[in-house]
Amino acid sequence: MTAPALTGTAIDERYLRDWSGLVGGAPAELHRPLDTQAVAAIVRRCAAEGRRITVQGGMTGLAGGAVPDAGDVVINLERMNTIEEVDALEGVMRVQAGATLQAVQEAAMAAGWQFAVDLGARGSCQVGGNASTNAGGTRVLRYGTMRDAVLGVEAVLADGTVVNSLSRLVKNSSGLDPRFLFIGSEGTLGIITRLVLRLHPPTGQPAAAWVALDRFEALPLLLRALRRRLGHTLQAFEFMSGRFVALAASLTGQAAPLGSAARWHVLVEAAGAPGTSMDEALQEVLAEAMEAGGVVDAAFAASEAHRAAFWRLRESIPEVIGHLKPMAPLDVSIPWSQTEPWMNEVEAALQRALPQAEHLFLGHLGDNNVHLISGPVDAQGLHQVDEIAYAALRGRGGSISAEHGIGRMKKPWLGTTRTPEELALMRRLKQAMDPQGLLNPGRIID
Repeated sequence: MTAPALTGTAIDERYLRDWSGLVGGAPAELHRPLDTQAVAAIVRRCAAEGRRITVQGGMTGLAGGAVPDAGDVVINLERMNTIEEVDALEGVMRVQAGATLQAVQEAAMAAGWQFAVDLGARGSCQVGGNASTNAGGTRVLRYGTMRDAVLGVEAVLADGTVVNSLSRLVKNSSGLDPRFLFIGSEGTLGIITRLVLRLHPPTGQPAAAWVALDRFEALPLLLRALRRRLGHTLQAFEFMSGRFVALAASLTGQAAPLGSAARWHVLVEAAGAPGTSMDEALQEVLAEAMEAGGVVDAAFAASEAHRAAFWRLRESIPEVIGHLKPMAPLDVSIPWSQTEPWMNEVEAALQRALPQAEHLFLGHLGDNNVHLISGPVDAQGLHQVDEIAYAALRGRGGSISAEHGIGRMKKPWLGTTRTPEELALMRRLKQAMDPQGLLNPGRIID
């Protein structure tokens, strides 16, 4: 269904920026379609007129990918938010791309299942945008990224063609799988309009612990011990620097479980089958880790409210970003063996270059993901943070983006961790699928 476009002053400022802080130009038109046919009609007109298109979801991105240029035609999918079908027998869900992650999680729960991908921005981010950036979140250690959660997609190509590949099959070896062209391509090859999502059985009540450590090298050793003992029941291993914990506690009013004096903190969570408890097993592993050294102390969640208080600190990113803005949010992947050397090199260089800014580390060690938040920084400082952090990745087998995508802000650095041949392949695919360069131009590659 086609609805009237918004133009001029009718376009609210919230459509001009995402969480990265990057501010765009005024679009010529903003559309909020209700279905795939409306998206296709808009794209066909833009293709005929040579109009550039910016695709938007929940505007929670940190790479500037949803920020329009002046004169763009914006397609915002917020009204395409229907949960179309939940198969409670097989654990499969079909949704429109504008459905929020939280709405998907709640619909899965109501049907006796769970949608396992989880992010702090769950109430605002949309599953189409999650797929477009291959979002990960806090449970990748157990369930994988969005790429592992999507069974099928429907997408509108740059000429307005609708490709319906809404397969619900786990096993399908009948040629190239179209979903992998669109997941992670950030709307540059096609606009994801509907998805088929894979659900998982619910777990029992999670066991959670907050752990303080005095040195980083103890973190991967603890994680290895937890994985060996707890196996697939380990679903979160979220590490934070003491400085992040101190700032998060002051901004949220939520007391740190063990104070913030330790250099490193970890939120550990494990969950077994319904009706089973992982408390004893988790306590045993942490007791052994304390005896071995490295772990200073641990606090166990005695209730659901206690566990929620742990997560409130870990998910205080919006408050921290708001406090430190303008800031540089980095999101890298790096092997465990290289994580501490990279952080030490980057922190030392940042302290020399930007001594007045905070430089906070946190992330999901189990899936190699480290986040860095530096701020406040001006435009020159933002460039310095990028240059220092990404240059230190060279030769370490890492990636400049683990889960936030490339968007506009990371594009200049993509060659740091991708080979010339990989970049050439990306350009060939873009040229083949969008020869006019109309879909999300200026993102990922030129």
